[in-house]
Amino acid sequence: VQLVESGGGLVQAGGSLKLSCGAPGRTFMNSAMGWFRRAPGKEREFVAAIKWSTGTTYYSDSVKGRFTISGDNAKNMVFLQMRSLQPEDTAVYYCAADRHYSTGYVNLKSSAPYDYWGQGTLVTVSS
Repeated sequence: VQLVESGGGLVQAGGSLKLSCGAPGRTFMNSAMGWFRRAPGKEREFVAAIKWSTGTTYYSDSVKGRFTISGDNAKNMVFLQMRSLQPEDTAVYYCAADRHYSTGYVNLKSSAPYDYWGQGTLVTVSS
C-alpha cells in the first residue's frame, strides 16, 4: 500500500500548515498511523503518532504543544496540524501506517512497527 501525503509547502516562521495522508482508492487495516520527518543532512525522526483503538496520541518533545495529529481510521486518513512553525521544522514529512494488531507494547515512536510509508511532502519554514 502506497500512502500519499499532501499539504506541504513554504511558510514563514510562526505560520501554520496542515498535512494530510491517505491511500487513494485503497482500503487497508491498520492499528496506528504516524508522522516522521527528515531534515536536510539529518536522519529521519519521529514526529507524532495515533493509536486507533484507544485514540492515544504520541508526540516528540520538539513538536509537543505545537503539532496535533488526528485522523479517520475508517477512511485510512491521518492529518498533522502544525502551528508556530520554526525554521528547524523544515523537513520532508512522511506518514506511515502499522498494519499489525498487537496485544503487547508497540513503540510507535520507532519506525520499526510501520509497514506502509508515503513518499513524503516537503515543508519549508523561512525565517
